Amino acid sequence: MNFFFILFIFVVIQRLLEVIYARSNEKRMRAQGAIEIGADHYKWIVWLHILFFVSLLAEALYLGTELAWGWQWYFTVFLIAQVLRIWSLASLGPFWNTKILVLPGAWRVKRGPYRWISHPNYVVVATEIVTLPLIFGAWRTALIFSVANALLLLFVRIPAEEKALQKLKRI
Repeated sequence: MNFFFILFIFVVIQRLLEVIYARSNEKRMRAQGAIEIGADHYKWIVWLHILFFVSLLAEALYLGTELAWGWQWYFTVFLIAQVLRIWSLASLGPFWNTKILVLPGAWRVKRGPYRWISHPNYVVVATEIVTLPLIFGAWRTALIFSVANALLLLFVRIPAEEKALQKLKRI
């Protein structure tokens, strides 16, 4: 098995474990009275991520799974993003979720990377969408999904999350 498939499977398994963790947190938070905001756009985020992996796999299989020129740089940035992902998850702890959930009585988390960046996990996702394909020269996937992710984040997800965080201040 070559490096592409090892890394691809690693990232897919990582995402599946995150979904399990998010569902566990969601269940607990809903039992405590959490309210979901932005449920209407959540399916588009899920589809974007599924299609990203399908596109990456298809492009890599079509073009080959060889490492691209300069892959070490992309891989290094990808690894740094993984550290930021773990730090973000750990900082939010039981509040981390793939959905936007507002828990009455909770305070906005301002520790870890959240001290400096409002949405560090979105920085991680954007970085991964660029770097993971570029490690293998799959620039089409990197370009298409970077644009799609940016549009979804900038115009839909981040405004919905900011609205939810404002609501948190009023609860």
